[in-house]
Amino acid sequence: MIDSKQPRKKRKFAYTAPLHLARGFVSAHLSKELREKLKKRSVVLKKGFTVKISRGSKKGVSAKVVKVDLGARRIFLEGMIKKKQGGKEVLIPFDSSNLIVVST
Repeated sequence: MIDSKQPRKKRKFAYTAPLHLARGFVSAHLSKELREKLKKRSVVLKKGFTVKISRGSKKGVSAKVVKVDLGARRIFLEGMIKKKQGGKEVLIPFDSSNLIVVST
């Protein structure tokens, strides 16, 4: 990790971090039950985890993680799609900080 106090250097590191370090940026908090079971507060998100959305218009919905994009630091969930102008359906990207892991 970076050893500086300057916000600009921290931001630059976050944007240009190699993927093996960027993996740690896509972590999410655990539900209360999992927290007691695993003795951890958060985990790195992986494909197949079931998560609950805690912020936004889809708040309260549970879904399975379909794809984790480390480059953009985005999570894609099963069934969360939107229609584009041309009629094409695409997955909605979510930020990992807005998700709670329900089961691993």
